[in-house]
Amino acid sequence: MSTYYIMIVVGILISIMFYRRYIPVLGIPCKKTGHDKTSTVVLDIRDYTIDDNQNLSDMRIPYAYLRRFIQEVPNKKIHVIANDRLELNLGVRYLLKKGYHVASYQLNDCPCTDKE
Repeated sequence: MSTYYIMIVVGILISIMFYRRYIPVLGIPCKKTGHDKTSTVVLDIRDYTIDDNQNLSDMRIPYAYLRRFIQEVPNKKIHVIANDRLELNLGVRYLLKKGYHVASYQLNDCPCTDKE
């Protein structure tokens, strides 16, 4: 009987981890660039080792360092640039949990279709 409870708890923990990593955050549009100089901060959460030829971002804080340097992110609308969906989901969920307003995002290897 107790093994069933353990299996249920483990199943719930695995489903929470799956949800945080792989289920996309709803309500945040994909835009090519969210750079409105007055109200939007472009935050690049890709690793430092990824080549950044365009230099589109105002700030570059990789997701691994986001918890440590969250106080450096201004409390404005944020446009997030990420390398892949996993990094995007984790970063956006963390920013939303800390009370930031994520206005849009852009993926490195996935072209966005602006529908505005």
